[in-house]
Amino acid sequence: MSPNEIGFSFIILGAFLILGKWLRVYSSTMQQLFLPSSIIAGVLALALGPGVLGAIVGTFAPDHTLSQGLLPEFILGVWAELPGLFINIVFASLFLGTSLPSLRKVWIVGGPQVAMGQMVSWGQYALGMLLVLLILTPFFGTNPLAGALIEISFVGGHGTAAGLGETFSDLGFAEGYDLSVGLATIGILSGVIIGIILINIGARTGRAKHVGGKASFSSKGKHGIVDLDNRDAGSDMTTRPESVDPLSLHLAYVGLAIGIGWVLLEIFVWLEDVTYGAATDVYLFEYVPLFPLAMVGGIIVQALSERYDRFRVIDRKTVNRIGGLSLDVLIVSALATISIAVIGENLVTFLSLAAVGILWNVFAFLYLAPKMIPTYWFERGLGDFGQATGIAATGLLLMKVADPNNETPALEGFGYKQILFEPFVGGGLVTAAAMPLIFQFGAVPFLIGSAAVTLAWLLFGIFYFGKK
Repeated sequence: MSPNEIGFSFIILGAFLILGKWLRVYSSTMQQLFLPSSIIAGVLALALGPGVLGAIVGTFAPDHTLSQGLLPEFILGVWAELPGLFINIVFASLFLGTSLPSLRKVWIVGGPQVAMGQMVSWGQYALGMLLVLLILTPFFGTNPLAGALIEISFVGGHGTAAGLGETFSDLGFAEGYDLSVGLATIGILSGVIIGIILINIGARTGRAKHVGGKASFSSKGKHGIVDLDNRDAGSDMTTRPESVDPLSLHLAYVGLAIGIGWVLLEIFVWLEDVTYGAATDVYLFEYVPLFPLAMVGGIIVQALSERYDRFRVIDRKTVNRIGGLSLDVLIVSALATISIAVIGENLVTFLSLAAVGILWNVFAFLYLAPKMIPTYWFERGLGDFGQATGIAATGLLLMKVADPNNETPALEGFGYKQILFEPFVGGGLVTAAAMPLIFQFGAVPFLIGSAAVTLAWLLFGIFYFGKK
């Protein structure tokens, strides 16, 4: 692949993002679903590629110019590599520029949501493994690693699903990439749609007491356009451009976080090789991707910055823009390179995992959240439901609708929850290690372990936080 081909691939990706943005601006349906423009762009690119347009044209005219779709093969080749790269930037950015609170404050304010989120995530593992062991593997020959896909796709989202592409291939489960990215799309759609339905039910039954209704979002808010008189730079200039451009400096800090994560991963791989790996032939870290360690690198960089940088040059809003750009690129490229044929060949597995994941999340919100979250369970549990079905942004969206004026501790607790949540599940160390653990130790031990952890968090939430 030449540099010109790589550059042109990014130009075309940007064109799809622009098209996706304006489709959302003028589509009331997409506005009501609060679909990100990157998902619209990715689905559009998928439709115009060889998997959809090319397949349709090829069926009737195999020699036609459009039998491979509108996107050249070299563009799809570049895009296929982007998710595994940009996921490292997304995770390295998670804690850079944030003020790391004390664990005591995190536990007091966000503890109930930590327990709820952990219980739901581990429950997705347990139910996914149960479904695979009892039905999908015996009757449809599904790879047992598919039991981890609900948590990877729903809680982890497109970023995590796409970022594990190399792990899927290394473990002999290449089709898992397409299934997980497809499930992530189903997760976001169902999270928003079902979440809005639950809010309306909650408002009618008196459970949701702070719903702002349609007034929560202006028409421009639904378009995703910032009002003309309310626009700002979106970031703070912490350094003067004549010394170093702030964006350049922040990109360097993100790169430093990724570099630290890479060093940590290499150390873990080496330690594993010289300790239990050689003796037991059990290797885990060689299958673990870089991005969860990049997140740890970001925490280390932020901790060092808080201790030694008296100028506080890391600006959270600038880091957010870097992470947001990377996530948009990741989502478009991941969706555009999904293999529709692979999903079709594994349709029963795909639909079964999606159904079980959605049903578990709804059950956990309606019946377990009131027992685990002592106050404002609806608003606080709604954020956990959104994150467990889609991504953190889905949880924030639903909380904004249910509590537009932040009259409950839902938003604060949700933010603190991420400190003790993201490093482990939802794209953290456990998410990255889940499939290697299943591969090395088997599906049954992983099922037993995940069910035990789910039960532990459930009982802890009910009898510790629920009684407060």
